[in-house]
Amino acid sequence: MASTTRPFIFTLALLAIYTSLPLTLSQPTADLCNGVFISYSYTDGKQIAPTILPRQPYRFESLLTVLNNGEEDLKSWKVFVGFQHGEYLVSADGAVLADGSAYPGSVENGTVFVGFPQTDLKTAIKTAGDLTQMQVQVKLVGTQFGVKPPNVPMPANISLANDGFRCPKASTEGKSVMEVCCVVDSTVKTNITVDGDFLPRQNGDLSIMYDVTRTQESSYLAQVTIENHNALGRLDSWKLSWDWMALEFINTMRGAYPSVVDSSDCIFGEQGQYWGTLDFANVLSCEKRPTIIDLPLEKTNDTNLGKIPYCCRNGTILPKTMDASKSKSSFQMEVYKMPPNINRSVIIPPQNWAINGSLNPDYKCGPPVRVSPSQFPDASGLPVNSTAVASWQVVCNITQAKGASPRCCVSFSSYLNESVIPCKTCACGCPSNTAQTCSTTAPAMLLPPESLLVPFVNRSVKAKAWAELYHLPDPNPTPCGDNCGVSINWHLLSDYTKGWTARVTLFNWDETSFADWFAAVQLDKASPGFEKMYSFNATLVETDGVNKTVFMQGLEGLNYLVAEVDGKNPEKDPRVPGKQQSVISFTKKLTPGINVAKRDGFPTKVFFNGEECSLPDIIPSSAHRAVKTSSAILMLTVLLMAAVFMLMQQ
Repeated sequence: MASTTRPFIFTLALLAIYTSLPLTLSQPTADLCNGVFISYSYTDGKQIAPTILPRQPYRFESLLTVLNNGEEDLKSWKVFVGFQHGEYLVSADGAVLADGSAYPGSVENGTVFVGFPQTDLKTAIKTAGDLTQMQVQVKLVGTQFGVKPPNVPMPANISLANDGFRCPKASTEGKSVMEVCCVVDSTVKTNITVDGDFLPRQNGDLSIMYDVTRTQESSYLAQVTIENHNALGRLDSWKLSWDWMALEFINTMRGAYPSVVDSSDCIFGEQGQYWGTLDFANVLSCEKRPTIIDLPLEKTNDTNLGKIPYCCRNGTILPKTMDASKSKSSFQMEVYKMPPNINRSVIIPPQNWAINGSLNPDYKCGPPVRVSPSQFPDASGLPVNSTAVASWQVVCNITQAKGASPRCCVSFSSYLNESVIPCKTCACGCPSNTAQTCSTTAPAMLLPPESLLVPFVNRSVKAKAWAELYHLPDPNPTPCGDNCGVSINWHLLSDYTKGWTARVTLFNWDETSFADWFAAVQLDKASPGFEKMYSFNATLVETDGVNKTVFMQGLEGLNYLVAEVDGKNPEKDPRVPGKQQSVISFTKKLTPGINVAKRDGFPTKVFFNGEECSLPDIIPSSAHRAVKTSSAILMLTVLLMAAVFMLMQQ
């Protein structure tokens, strides 16, 4: 009997293997994955208040698992989860968001998680299959909209976001599990260092180095260096912030200072209990998320607060194209730790870094990544370098937040037409005063040139008179202003056989003056013909691998764009903007076939202090050209001649 049943059982076993094989290949499991296995499991959900919204909110709980079944350690793991149901993430145990955002926050368009505190996943070979070192599980809790249980709000996809891996489309297991196996892509050359101990340093618009230079059982000394790598990037009055993850606090600093000096969180918290004998009156900051600001120039050689290379520049970081010596900023701080991290080898870098400035681009910062230790000139003065105990790199890139408005705008004018095409309506945001009657949707009205010299609130009468004189549209209510702190006028001045010229005028309507200002114009077709500027320093710079941007700044001693001031008679005269002006010339020798008047003579992008400005949708044309010569054109020319005369007198 036994001899007859064995072949039957064996046949059934083969059949089971054969029939299950396609399912196994299409839906990978952890045991069959020889790479990085990722799974997303929905575990629970329920309806939450309020119940009257058009899109009903629901709580969701899920588990994200990352398992390294590959041959090499996975350093600084990153996983993309394609949320698609308006998710609002409240917490994630074991991970932080790659863009530096803090919880709670919206992840409705998908997000990338990075490991914390377990950033690296070792292999089974090195750990004898120890899952605690090979695997991380992140418990996610948040709110989703519109997917009512028992339906399951699954993401659109999950994948490994580390470089050098290839992930197929994730498969589903039932209704509540999504899985994918990502393997090393042999066609991609990865930038792994030779010894493999550290990830390579990455490129970005801005980098922040967190170097631990000295460590003790309960404290360490860290040096923070901010360096600008973008040809058009810039920071003024920078503010740097981060989150401490293990109750750390700042005892002393040199080269920078907390924006708020406050030790109350320590005195009434766990720090005060553990550090009972410490005089917290001298502690600088106990905030979980401190904000750090630069020191003024006069503190550079202060023996207590300064004496740090690249410190104390009042928060200004310039692009290297402008001044390489002013393209970085640095400071030191003494950090105190808390149990259970009272060990000189345990150093937890802060997370969720953020940096911003005034009238500057917005930056999004990634997580700190462990890199090879930095080297510094030795304090002894000997020709040797001292090495940091540990180093982390934070890479920040310029980004345009969803719905964010620029802070500067551009107007166009030309010898072909008397009218100026002004900045767009609400180019930098609509007015906050709802009592003000103006249209936020009506296109901006064409203006007489002299109106560029007066604030927007004083332009209405001129705009209406101009519209009546030349039979132009006159909407009621009139369009709202642009609300921009800085505006730039690009005027096509001349166009002749061998070349052409334009005039650039900067207007500062803000209450803040700009020292060491710069502007840049991108000319897609005309840039090869650039010759020179007459009242500004200017040069062609490469951006995005293409050399088509003219970078301009004020001449030495004239590189200060003053703020808006009162008119000569404040009771009746409008306020006067700070302004600077120069002519820029081009040759047509290197740009045959260029059509200056149509489009080629106008920039496709304009920047001021690194911020991209709003451009008009149309350019001036010869249609409806006025017969009379505007006195304001003459006025702007006189301003230019006066500036040139002042330069000649110096």
